[in-house]
Amino acid sequence: MIRTLIAAAVLVLSAAIAFAELPDLGGRSVKAVTENAYVPLNFADPATGEGIGWEYDAFNEIAKRLNIELDWHLSSWDTMIQAVREGQFDVGMDGITITDERKEQVDFSEPYMVSEQFMLVRADEERFTNAETFAADENFLVGAQAGTTNFYTAVYNVLDGDEANPRIKLFETFGASVQALKTGDVDLVLMDKTSAAGYIGASPGAFKIVGDPLGTEEFGFIFTPGSDLVGPVNAALAEMRADGTLEALNQKWFFEYQAGQ
Repeated sequence: MIRTLIAAAVLVLSAAIAFAELPDLGGRSVKAVTENAYVPLNFADPATGEGIGWEYDAFNEIAKRLNIELDWHLSSWDTMIQAVREGQFDVGMDGITITDERKEQVDFSEPYMVSEQFMLVRADEERFTNAETFAADENFLVGAQAGTTNFYTAVYNVLDGDEANPRIKLFETFGASVQALKTGDVDLVLMDKTSAAGYIGASPGAFKIVGDPLGTEEFGFIFTPGSDLVGPVNAALAEMRADGTLEALNQKWFFEYQAGQ
C-alpha cells in the first residue's frame, strides 16, 4: 500500500514537473487554419455553425498550456499546405498525413494520431466485401478529395494506380464525398477508422466498414518551415499524451459525440 502511494505521488510530481517545463509563449498570437470538413477532426457544429472537433479541442488545449492566443481561419484543403508554407498561417490541421513529400514543403509536429485506412460503405452494401471484389467490378465508384491520403489510397491500394481513373469521383470537401456515398452517387469512401466511427455514430444505420485496413498513416500539425512553434507544440503533445488528454479527446469525438446533442 505504501509503495502504491509513493508511486502515485511520484507520478503526480512528474506530471507537475513536466507541466512546469512547458515554455510560456507570453500570450503570443498564432494564426491557425483548418477546413471544417473532416468529421470528427474539424467541422461545423450542425446546431450553431461553430467550428468544433478533435483538432479544435486539441489545439485549444495546446494553446492554453503554452499561453498563446489562437486566431482561427478557414481554408480549402487544396490551398492549405501552400498557405502555411508561405507564412499566411502559423499552423494548419486537417487530418494531414505526414509524408516525405510534404516534409519538403512544411514542418510537421510529432504525430498526434496514428490511423489506418478503411472502406466505408452504405449499411446495406452486399455487392463487395474488400478491395479486390470492389476493384473487380468497373461499375463501382469511389469518392475522394483530390490530393488527400484517401485519394492516393484509392488510386494505389484499391484501383490500378492511375490517378485519372474515371472510377474515382472527386469532391471539393471530404464531407461531400461521404454525402455522395450516403445518397448512392458513389459506392465507397476511404477514411481512417476513427473518422469512420464518427460518421457511423453521427448517422446511425447509414454506414458500415468492410474489409481489412489498406494502409497506416500518421497525422501531424503543419507549420511554416523553420517555425519556432514546433518544439513547444511537441512538448505540449507529449504532456497531453502522458496525462490522458489525447485519449479523452478520442473517447469524446470518436465514440461519444452525437450530432445535434
